[in-house]
Amino acid sequence: MSPWTLHLLGLLIGLLLGSIPFGLILTRAAGLGDIRSIGSGNIGATNVLRTGNRKLAAATLLLDALKGTAAVLLAAALLGPGAAPAAAVGAVLGHCHPPWLGFRGGKGVATSLGVFLALSIWVFLAAALGWLAVAKVTRISSAGALGGLAIALLAAWALEVPAVAIAVTLIVLYVYVRHHENIRRLLAGTEPRIGQGKEKPGA
Repeated sequence: MSPWTLHLLGLLIGLLLGSIPFGLILTRAAGLGDIRSIGSGNIGATNVLRTGNRKLAAATLLLDALKGTAAVLLAAALLGPGAAPAAAVGAVLGHCHPPWLGFRGGKGVATSLGVFLALSIWVFLAAALGWLAVAKVTRISSAGALGGLAIALLAAWALEVPAVAIAVTLIVLYVYVRHHENIRRLLAGTEPRIGQGKEKPGA
């Protein structure tokens, strides 16, 4: 199998698993209707939390992360470790743009954490601990997520092989693009702090 075929198949596995819209599935199963009709319209845990159901939001966060982990591990098991980085990128893209929902999904933070866990425990820890630390200092959820991703990027280039570092770079850059509105508000000093108003970091 050529490297390009390997990467393409890995990407497809990631896209397929990443596109499972757990936020929508769980909220509909709970009788809460279509999550896309409230808040930011995203299918991630942050928007699920706006239903007032914290357990459902936590379940969405966990499942969105685990589908990313599963995509990377499945691609590695079926195709070999060389397919893992492409599957990681595919999982995040699939979450952000599920074809079954008109390509309107979440912003990719939780799924990014999930793929980092499968790719590299060090990158995962850098992202998770960085997220918590920045959020604690700033009291802004989106700042925590974006800060954690930036720290994960540095860890990937410092500690991992180039293929993993490149995959992490693509993921972080794309999630940053998905957060362009949050970044604009952060720069303007208008992004709400945790517990104040409605943030839209998405998951």
